[in-house]
Amino acid sequence: MYEAVRAHPEGQSTVARLAKRAADYGYEGVVVRNRSGSRADYDADAIAETYGIDVVDGVEIRAETPQEASGAVGNYRTSRTIVALEGGTNALNRFAVEQAKVDVLAGPMAGDGDVNHVLAKAAVENGVRIEFDLSRALRESGGRRVRAIQSLRKLAEIVDYYDAPYVVSADPTSHLELRAPRELQALGEEIGLSGEFVADGLAEWGRVAERNRHVQSESFIEPGVERGRYEEEPR
Repeated sequence: MYEAVRAHPEGQSTVARLAKRAADYGYEGVVVRNRSGSRADYDADAIAETYGIDVVDGVEIRAETPQEASGAVGNYRTSRTIVALEGGTNALNRFAVEQAKVDVLAGPMAGDGDVNHVLAKAAVENGVRIEFDLSRALRESGGRRVRAIQSLRKLAEIVDYYDAPYVVSADPTSHLELRAPRELQALGEEIGLSGEFVADGLAEWGRVAERNRHVQSESFIEPGVERGRYEEEPR
């Protein structure tokens, strides 16, 4: 299982510190999901060797409009292993799930955005993972927590009905906010998501990273395409 983290300078902890804590908790890897413009400085290979955990170079694009997001997706697709797009508005949510070059629609319910059957079908068609962000269920209280849980339950119904791809994250911004997989599974059970559902969503980050690394590798040859003639941009 993998967790997607925000490291310094966006978060409060370095990638190394987050990776160490994640390894202690039994994670196989972490995805560094800092927003565009707040890239962390780290040596993924050195951290992996020291702590025995995979470190995935990702980015979460924050944009005001789909037009702005479109340019950013094109810029980052060839340089980052996982490309997420921050949603939260209906326009950005729809844009994200319609783009095969986007791996993850992040925080789709965080603002006034929604996910309906149209978006779920588009996510299936384009292989875009919809994020279940558990951070507000973990860190909010009162009415805000109740609304966050209601949004997660609604999203789960849609994702389950259409068998849409998804990922799960607690969106930690420091090593102190990291939670072990079993804790997140227990939270899932508490709020109406099964432990198995949560575990599969955590593991999906790793599957996406593995797939994209394979596509980006120099040895990858698309079936039916001769060596030296593969011209499509990697995902």
